Amino acid sequence: MLTKALDEAPTGGRELLCKLNYDALSSVYSDGLVLFELKAGRLLGTQAYINAFRGYMDGLNDASIEKALRLMRKVKVSQVFIDGSNLGGFVPVLKQQMPEVEVITFFHNVEARFFWGSWQLNKTLHAFGVLLANTLAEQKAVKYSDKIICLSERDSKLLKRLYGRTATHIAPMVLEDKCPAAFLQNEMRPPEHFTLFVGGTFYANRVGIEWFVREVSPRIDIPLCIVGRGFEAFRDQLEIPCKVIVVGAVESLADWYRRAKFVIAPIFDGSGMKTKVAEALMYGKKVIGTPEAFSGYENIIEQAGWLCETPDDFVKAIQSASAEITTSFDIGLRRIYEQQYSMNAAKERLRKILQ
Repeated sequence: MLTKALDEAPTGGRELLCKLNYDALSSVYSDGLVLFELKAGRLLGTQAYINAFRGYMDGLNDASIEKALRLMRKVKVSQVFIDGSNLGGFVPVLKQQMPEVEVITFFHNVEARFFWGSWQLNKTLHAFGVLLANTLAEQKAVKYSDKIICLSERDSKLLKRLYGRTATHIAPMVLEDKCPAAFLQNEMRPPEHFTLFVGGTFYANRVGIEWFVREVSPRIDIPLCIVGRGFEAFRDQLEIPCKVIVVGAVESLADWYRRAKFVIAPIFDGSGMKTKVAEALMYGKKVIGTPEAFSGYENIIEQAGWLCETPDDFVKAIQSASAEITTSFDIGLRRIYEQQYSMNAAKERLRKILQ
């Protein structure tokens, strides 16, 4: 497995999924799994920028590539799992030097689409460079990988439009189970009267929650609590007395999910699947979200919550949810998580793909 350095206590959606991919692969291969972690650093010097446009990012360079190849020859690998299309610069080198090795690349997003959205929000030369470098790396991953794993059919179709090739396999979002046993034991407890938004401050979250606070919050009678590291800096522009409360970083998300009546996901841009939807299901919570938030979850929307596109849609859905939801934990939603987005489900999917 070739991946960015794994975090001991991951917090972001991508970091969590990298760690879970490693855990799932460890379960499939046991002692047969060899891990190669890339140590990413800031781009320094002309050569580092040249490397980025060769598809060498996030710790990939001539030295780390040679080190990885030496290790792979030494242990005589037959398969390599590339954790992220942003590492696509490694794939053609590997296939050229070890053509017998099967390369499986896991796409967390369609990076070209993800960084296009970021550049649209912040049109700087740096943002454009990041977009271009990721696109070039991803193009190599698509062209030279033997197997391509995407999170959703939407991403697979986008790969076809951008690069001329669909995914070979679809493997939806997976999330480590952090739901306390007490949730199951107190499923009939009534929730508190507030709705919850959970997420970091990357561009799509910021744009989405700013839109919701501006367009929806003044029209509803249930307070919104915004939980997520970094949102403390946006307290002055987001908070509305008795309407919107910016909580920011918290020690335990579980307590906030337990208390909330339901979760909102007003996301309008991005790629991949949204962790916050699987997380809400894990905690037995319904979600009121946009088509982008439910991308990859289309088959469960009716059970999981309400699909909204306009402020009127959100107002109507929130009124319905406020009236219909009377318990703090929905065991049916929890079962959807266990069957489709849990570690056990992920292990079975990867086992079929890899073996």
